[in-house]
Amino acid sequence: MTTSTTIAATLLADPAGSFRLQHLSLMHGWLPLTAQVVTVVVLVAAVGWRSRRWRLAWLPTAIGAGLALTAVTYGYVSSEGLAGDPAPKLLWIWTTVSGAALIVLVAGWRDARWWRRGVSVLAVPLSVLCTALALNLWVGYFPTVQTAWNQLTAGPLPDQTDQATVVAMQHARKIPARGSVVPVNISSAASGFKHRGELVYLPPVWFASDPPAALPTLMMIGGEFNTPADWLRAGNAIKTMDDFAARHAGNAPVLVFVDSGGAFNNDTECVNGSRGNAADHLTKDVVPFMEDTYGVSADRANWGIVGWSMGGTCAVDLTVMHPETFSAFEDIAGDLSPNSGTKAQTIERLFGGSAANYAAFDPTTVMTRHGRYANTAGLFAVNDATAASATPAVVNVNNANGLGGRDAASHTNDQATAADSLCGLGGTNGIDCAVVTQPGKHDWPFAAKAFADALPWLAGQIGTPGVPRQSLPLPVAPATHAAPTIASAAK
Repeated sequence: MTTSTTIAATLLADPAGSFRLQHLSLMHGWLPLTAQVVTVVVLVAAVGWRSRRWRLAWLPTAIGAGLALTAVTYGYVSSEGLAGDPAPKLLWIWTTVSGAALIVLVAGWRDARWWRRGVSVLAVPLSVLCTALALNLWVGYFPTVQTAWNQLTAGPLPDQTDQATVVAMQHARKIPARGSVVPVNISSAASGFKHRGELVYLPPVWFASDPPAALPTLMMIGGEFNTPADWLRAGNAIKTMDDFAARHAGNAPVLVFVDSGGAFNNDTECVNGSRGNAADHLTKDVVPFMEDTYGVSADRANWGIVGWSMGGTCAVDLTVMHPETFSAFEDIAGDLSPNSGTKAQTIERLFGGSAANYAAFDPTTVMTRHGRYANTAGLFAVNDATAASATPAVVNVNNANGLGGRDAASHTNDQATAADSLCGLGGTNGIDCAVVTQPGKHDWPFAAKAFADALPWLAGQIGTPGVPRQSLPLPVAPATHAAPTIASAAK
C-alpha cells in the first residue's frame, strides 16, 4: 500500500474531523443587534424625563461628556496610526453613549428612585459592551462567541499537541487523521528580537516517513494587533488546512504562525527598526529553525508567505526583499508600504526618522531597485463591502510581461489601490500576480475566506506533493467591459 493510500484511509476513518459546527457570530446577525436594542431600552429607562433642571442642565452635560470622550478617542486613534481603515460610525456613537451613560449614573444617582439607580448602573456596562462590539466589527478580532471565549481564557488550540508527541509519532510513522499544531520557542540569536511563543502546523503527510519529507512551508502573519494564535482562532486556518489535507490524501504545506510584533500592540510592520528587528526574526530566526527542526525544504521555490492586513504588507515586503528565501505570497488587504500613520509618522515611529531606512522596506522602492524577479508570484485579496456577489472577481492580472490592468474607476479603497499599484509594478518586474476582489469587510472572517480560497493555488505554487500547480485565476469581465487579454507567463 502506498503512502498516499495509507494516509487517505486514515483520514476516511475519521470523517468527523472534516466538519465543525458554526458558532454564534459576534459581528453580524441577531446577537449584536439584540445587545444594542436592550441597551437602548435600558438607557431610556435610566435617563427618564425627571425634572426640568435634569433635562436642561444634566442631560446636555452628559451628552457633552460623551462627545468629549469620543473626540479624545478619535484623536488618539488618528495620531497613533492604529488602523488603516476608518472606524465604523457605530463605534463613535457607542463611545459617546458610554461616556454619557456614566454621567447619567453619577449625576442622577442622588435624586433617582431605587429602580432607576439599578438601570443606570446596568446602562454603563451595556453601553461599553456595545462599544466593544462596534470595535470588534471594525477589527474582526472575535468573529464568534467561541473564538472570544477561547482567546480570553487561553483555551486549547485546534489540533494542539507537543513536540515530544509529534516526534514519537513521526518516528513510528503513525499518521494522524488531522494535522498537528505544536507550540515552539524559536531562538532570537540572529535578530535579537524579543518575541512570544510561536506555532507550527504539521500536515498528516509529515508523519509518513522518517526522516520527514522536505515539505514546502507557508509563513503566516497576522494583523497589527495580534498574537501568533490569531490565524488559528480568528482565521480558522487549522480547519482550512485539515480540510485541504483530507482532500489531498494528507498532503498540505507546513505552516508556521509567527510573532511579528513581540507584543499585542507593538506594530512593527515586519521591518527592522526602532520597534525591533522583526524582519530579521522572520527571515534569520524562523526560516532556519523550520528547516533544522522539521526538515522542511530549504529551496526558496518551496517557501511562501500569507499575511492579513498589516501581515499582507509584510508578505509582499518580505518576498520582494528576500527573493532568495520566498517565491510566493498572498497579501490579504495589505497596504502600499509599511504604515504607522502618515508617511512622516511612519518614518519617525518605525525608523527613528530615517527616510533611507524607510525606503529600504518600501516594496515599491525595493522592486524598482531590484529589477526583474524570476519564478516569483503573488495574489492580492481585496475586500469590497459593497459587493453583493459571493463570487470572487479577478480584476487585475499581471504576468511576467506586465500585461493586464484594472479600471481606475473600480478602486474601492486604499487596499485596492495599493494592490493595483504593487501588482502592476510587480508585473513589469517579472512577478506573476493577480488582484482578486471579494465581498466582505476588513475583518478576520474575510481573511479566513481569502486564505481558504487561495490555498489550492498557494499549495501548488510552492510545490506541495500531490497538489497540481495552478495558473493565476483569469479575470471575470464586467458586463460593460471587454475581457482583458491575458498572456501566459514564461516559467
